[in-house]
Amino acid sequence: MDISAQGINTDTATFASGCFWCVEAVFQELKGVISVSSGYTGGKIKNPTYREVCSGLTGHAEACRIVYDPAVITYDELLEAFWASHDPTTLNRQGADQGSQYRSAIFYHNEQQKQLAEAYKAKLNAEKAFDKPIVTEISPAVVFYNAEDYHQNYYDQNGNAPYCTFVIAPKLEKFRKVFKDKLK
Repeated sequence: MDISAQGINTDTATFASGCFWCVEAVFQELKGVISVSSGYTGGKIKNPTYREVCSGLTGHAEACRIVYDPAVITYDELLEAFWASHDPTTLNRQGADQGSQYRSAIFYHNEQQKQLAEAYKAKLNAEKAFDKPIVTEISPAVVFYNAEDYHQNYYDQNGNAPYCTFVIAPKLEKFRKVFKDKLK
């Protein structure tokens, strides 16, 4: 679908909050999100593979690049979903997944995204929204490498796989209750 030909202005957000299969499944649910791509960013080697990123030696995070329509969903609303869909207080870990590739990170694409992300993080910390301080990294977006094809749209294509059943499905169920007015 050629979005620009339809007159839709888009923007891009890049978030890392654990396994990209979970991140992708959550953000695909939201009205205004046009596409979600799983991939790797924030590391030091070009064109990393899943195996290389899983080693924890590349510096990359498993992340998702989210293309969205800001007339339908704002960056602040995406940040709200980001903060609510994972534990931003655990360093390099989400559930059983551990290593720097599973870190909580916001990779901003412009100064406004940086300011919004930093302000939201500061507000959550000031309100003590979590039991511990937020450790989410806020860094400039750098090269994003799409993950291998079998990682794309993973939950929709593998919903009966054990990881999907025991990790992603419960997360989605909780997310859908909280964000029911923002779902597609």
